[in-house]
Amino acid sequence: MPPKKAAGAAGGKKAKSSAYNVYMKEALAKLKTEKPQLEHKERFKLAAQQWAKHPSNPKNKA
Repeated sequence: MPPKKAAGAAGGKKAKSSAYNVYMKEALAKLKTEKPQLEHKERFKLAAQQWAKHPSNPKNKA
């Protein structure tokens, strides 16, 4: 049996990031500079709470 290839090893295209992933990446970076005293877990919770009300969230579009 041939060895398994690593994901993306064949030069495949990277999947488009979801709106959530794009938002979280930006929000976590912003929170890290604004509130460096918080642990990552706490910053993640804050960002997730903000995402629930954010206009980029597809669930908030009616």
